[in-house]
Amino acid sequence: MSVNGYHVAVVGATGAVGHQMIKTLEDRNFPVSKLTLLSSSRSAGTKLTFKGQEIEVQEASPESFEGVQIALFSAGGSVSKQLAKEAVKRGAIVIDNTSAFRMDEDVPLVVPEVNEEDLKWHNGIIANPNCSTIQMVVALEPIRKHFGLNKIIVSTYQAVSGAGVSAIEELKQQTRDILEGKEPKANILPVKSDEKHYQIAFNAIPQIDKFQENGFTFEEMKMINETKKIMHKNDLEVAATCVRLPVITGHSESVYIEIERDGVSVEDIQKVLKDAPGVTLQDDPAEQVYPMPAYCVGKYDTFVGRIRKDLDKANGFHLWVVSDNLLKGAALNSVQIAESLIKLNLV
Repeated sequence: MSVNGYHVAVVGATGAVGHQMIKTLEDRNFPVSKLTLLSSSRSAGTKLTFKGQEIEVQEASPESFEGVQIALFSAGGSVSKQLAKEAVKRGAIVIDNTSAFRMDEDVPLVVPEVNEEDLKWHNGIIANPNCSTIQMVVALEPIRKHFGLNKIIVSTYQAVSGAGVSAIEELKQQTRDILEGKEPKANILPVKSDEKHYQIAFNAIPQIDKFQENGFTFEEMKMINETKKIMHKNDLEVAATCVRLPVITGHSESVYIEIERDGVSVEDIQKVLKDAPGVTLQDDPAEQVYPMPAYCVGKYDTFVGRIRKDLDKANGFHLWVVSDNLLKGAALNSVQIAESLIKLNLV
């Protein structure tokens, strides 16, 4: 490390997550000696502000990573596949926010509150998990550690910002059109490259990403496979249903779990979560206190509430989990990984 900090690059700097990465580096006072902002040729030339300084965004190329020590990638899987190894070749550690490397055996998939130690075996690339996976494992890992965990069934209620800036704009435009009595146009959701598109305004779409042969979507399979990898538990039973809602920011999840230990109460689980890193417990039904996406925006923690025992299964519990998908679900987790690398003397 130089006296002033590290040379950091943000790839995909002009996107929704890229903006949040830059803001998070600034807000957390990450030790940056030089910040290089990179994007596609389409967005190159844009100027963005970091700590009061204007920085011009450059077109990303292999040569862009000369001298870079930490590279935060959030520009889509194809860009990561094309440039991540080029960055590593030039001495950078890549923290990748796409699905490009998540299931590679030699790439750690890390949520610092859960499996920070996995950073020790990285080979230059570290994967940031899927946004909905991150908040779920932050909430469930303390429970797994104390009481064991056999089964997870999760239904997600995901914000449109997870599909990018264009999806946010489409939601706003559709809402205006419907309120004015016009026919809404749909070009983005559920999947831009699919043939059919549906309105998201005043609607719920039970498809995030493309369907796989087994009937689950790619997003659902990401949650299933990533959770097992992060928790180092291949025999964990996990099922997911992912739904897009007309919410701009903040993913919500209804999570059913079955734990290993008998005789555990709701209070036991609340106590464990109250002390857990990165978790805020909001659970007082008598006072209508529970997490909601509108109130988690801009906050770092994962919020957990509505904890209740299943009525039929003695070791079954239900939880409601909410987090800012652009922060803990993406930008914040990436920056926290970089902070952990420093803490563990790995950079």
